[in-house]
Order: sequence, then structure tokens, then C-alpha cells
Amino acid sequence: MAKPSLKSLQTRIDHQFRRRSLLLEALTHSSYAREAGGRTRDNERLEFLGDSVLNLLVSIRLAETFPDYKEGRLSRARARLVSAEHLAKVAVLLELGKHLRLGRGEKKTGGATKSALLADALEALVAALYRDGGFEAAGKFVDQFVLPPDLAASANELLSVDYKSALQEYLQGQHLRLAKYRVVAEQGPEHKKTFTVEVSAGDGWLASGSGASKKSAEQQAAMTLLASLGRNPEPHD
Repeated sequence: MAKPSLKSLQTRIDHQFRRRSLLLEALTHSSYAREAGGRTRDNERLEFLGDSVLNLLVSIRLAETFPDYKEGRLSRARARLVSAEHLAKVAVLLELGKHLRLGRGEKKTGGATKSALLADALEALVAALYRDGGFEAAGKFVDQFVLPPDLAASANELLSVDYKSALQEYLQGQHLRLAKYRVVAEQGPEHKKTFTVEVSAGDGWLASGSGASKKSAEQQAAMTLLASLGRNPEPHD
């Protein structure tokens, strides 16, 4: 099946590249470049640059939108907005996977849908926009696709503590067994259920939490386990 044209992607992101080679480079995975025998540049250099450009642009927007917030809260919000998980979701929204140039082996293993690969390509695309149209072009893209439509209204979601991530970081830092979550109970009517989730991690550690959704129950369980370990992920800001 033929790939969709680059014109459709440029229309989607509302930027016509003066240097089309930059866009091609941003969409080229190392597996494709290797098979091309060194005649094609992959997107790793652009990915490196895009990471810095993205962090700067998101930092500027957050500082402008939340002038009274201290560094800890702003850093937490930025971490969510530039996380691989979030960037991969943006890439899926843009159907970036359909445009990627992948090697034969990477295609066979579903490279076009791999979250890490999509997040890397999204960073490379930001860098390509910056090199083609400067901070104005890159900033326009970030505002439209990376940031929430109403950044100020998203404060609670962006600034809340992600206890699951905090627990994972702690366990990884201690070289301990990573957390596993399982639903152990569901109560109430279908439209108003309460879920109870148990988390197990580390050296036989257990904790549980409840919430109106599985995700909120997992967060509660992770928070309870962190508290039992004497860990407080809340920044002092």
C-alpha cells in the first residue's frame, strides 16, 4: 500500500516546508537509513534538537500561563507535556506512523505503531519545523498539537502528582521489582462503580486503593504504597 503524500501531512500541520528534505529526514527511521546504505540521513539528529526546542517552547508557555507557580510545579507540568507517552498520542492524532520511512524488519514488527518510535519522530518533526520556519513555526505546532486547547484550564490535571510514575521511578532507582496492578473488587451499580486495586512491588510490598475508575484506584494504591515507604513525591513549592 502506498504511503499517503507528504502534502497531506503538511496540510494537517498547516506548514508547507520550503526544505522538503527536512521533513523527509524527520520521518526517516535509522532502520530505513541503514538499508539505504548510508545515502539517507535518519531522524536521530533532529530528534536530539527537537527535544531541546520542545522543552524550551513548553517552558515558555507554562511560565507565561502560570506566572505565580514555582519551579517544582512548572517542571511537573512540563514533564507530562513532553513525555514520550504524550508525544506518542500526538503522533497518533497526526497519523504520523503512516508517513514514517521504516526498514523492512521494522515494518514487519509494527514499527509504525510503536509508541517510542512515534514519540521520537514527533520530536524530530518539531526540530524540522524549527529549522525550516524558526521558533514561530515550531511554536505554532506546539500550541496547536502538543499543548491542551486551554492550557490555563488544564492546570489541575497537569500539576497533579502522578503517583504511579513516582512509584516506578523510585523502584527503578532502587533496582527493585516493578509495580503490578490488579483489580480486586468492583462495587456499586454500573453507572457509579467503585474499583479497588491492589499494587504489588519491590520485596513483597502490597497496598490497595479505591476510586471511581481503575486509573484513579491505581493512583490511590500507588500513593498509599509510597506513603508506607516514607516517600513523598509532592514538591515543596
